[in-house]
Amino acid sequence: MKTYFSGILLLMLISCGTTQEKKEETQKTDVTVEAKDPDYNPEAKLAELGIELSTPSAPVANYVNAVRTGNLIFLAGKGPLQSNGEYITGKIGEDLSIEEGYYAARVTGINQLAVLKAELGDLSKVKRIVKVLGMVNAASDFTDHPKVVNGYSDLMVQVFGEKGKHARAAVGMGSLPTNIAVEIEMIVEVE
Repeated sequence: MKTYFSGILLLMLISCGTTQEKKEETQKTDVTVEAKDPDYNPEAKLAELGIELSTPSAPVANYVNAVRTGNLIFLAGKGPLQSNGEYITGKIGEDLSIEEGYYAARVTGINQLAVLKAELGDLSKVKRIVKVLGMVNAASDFTDHPKVVNGYSDLMVQVFGEKGKHARAAVGMGSLPTNIAVEIEMIVEVE
């Protein structure tokens, strides 16, 4: 009888060891390695588009331009600060057209890319543009907020390709700081 129980115990130990080995083997094969795309070069795309990134503007209050936690970077809201040092201001649908708003959102995107570059050193470290919140300084009867924020979104896709496609909200605001046309913030996944 003693031999019988010893045999059962031995079989159970072997079975547990085999199950653990199979589990470890499965875990090893489930890990996928993301291959680097040799054509992925956001900085070359910027050059191709004729866009030069400047030094990001300093925050105007008690906050920072970007906060990194783990593999995510949260960018503070930026506005359409032009290379001449002036903001694009006014309400879309009242002072500015949709096309002018689109351009303001694009300028804001360039400003955010400057912040991202300063934070990362190299834009090819961007794995994905995750989320964009576009706030449009709009007349009370204006309803085409997405058409304005497309200026930002289109730029992200031009620069990052598929990795630039993101979740997004495009909302209207009764006013924005210093009457800027748009303010946009973004969340980015990085290596």
